[in-house]
Amino acid sequence: MSAIYPTSLLQFIGSEIEPDYTTAKVVIVPIPYEATTTYRRGCVNGPAVLLDASQQLECYDEELDRETGLEVGIYTHEAIADTRNGKQVSPLDMLKFTQETLEKLVSDGKFVIAIGGEHSITNGIVKAYKKLYFDEPFTVIQIDAHGDLRYEYEGSIYNHACVMRRIFEMGLPTVQIGIRAICKEEADLIKEKNLTVFRAREIAIQPDWMERAIASIQTKRVFLTIDLDGIDPTLIPGVGTPEPGGLNWYSLTTFLRRIFELHEVVGCDIMELAPITDSVVSEFTAAKLVYKLIGYQALAQGW
Repeated sequence: MSAIYPTSLLQFIGSEIEPDYTTAKVVIVPIPYEATTTYRRGCVNGPAVLLDASQQLECYDEELDRETGLEVGIYTHEAIADTRNGKQVSPLDMLKFTQETLEKLVSDGKFVIAIGGEHSITNGIVKAYKKLYFDEPFTVIQIDAHGDLRYEYEGSIYNHACVMRRIFEMGLPTVQIGIRAICKEEADLIKEKNLTVFRAREIAIQPDWMERAIASIQTKRVFLTIDLDGIDPTLIPGVGTPEPGGLNWYSLTTFLRRIFELHEVVGCDIMELAPITDSVVSEFTAAKLVYKLIGYQALAQGW
């Protein structure tokens, strides 16, 4: 029997926060797009279950000692590029809708966190920021189990396994964190272009990895893209392609907080949440991660 997932998209922590676009500093953008999944399907339901799980979050953040959501305002946008219920959206249309939506929101002064959906979505998001921040490059920090650096996969250059290759082709610097599964094509590209990669097996045994990763970022501005399979699958098993190893919760949040403290984070996304029947641990953890990103940005910006 197929699992039944929420069909409506709730406001993030909607039970405690009155959404108002005009005053909200943060906008959550659900992008339930899935077209190129190659293993375990279901990330099309990721935004809905994450928003549903967020209703159970405490508005008070014990780490930051504040009710972040009440102080900064969080607005949840309507879904874009929605492929639920058999709807068809072409990769080019998805990228177009995503880029146009992000450009509008960022131009309105909003800090945007996009939730997916498959990782190919990030291509459109980063295109929006590149257009808006044309005057100064920014670094794309990728937390992920996979390199996503293939030129094409299964006949498409817009496959989720190619998203970082498309970003590399934009001429943006990248820092990849938690990588532990790549093909030879990707390994050769990393060597040839001297890409900055911090592999999970190195992170596990090198206590100074965080300092070295932060030191490798050469731009003031950064964009964060988080594929949830970058995290240890014992913490978040609900992903499309779980890989052994990965970041634990406190390594992840410590690293993210320091990024926000030391750099200007222009935006974030969280991708590839694929819920598991009869378990809420993945979506609840993902929702808490979204709230952490909001809290760290609020602290950094003095909101």
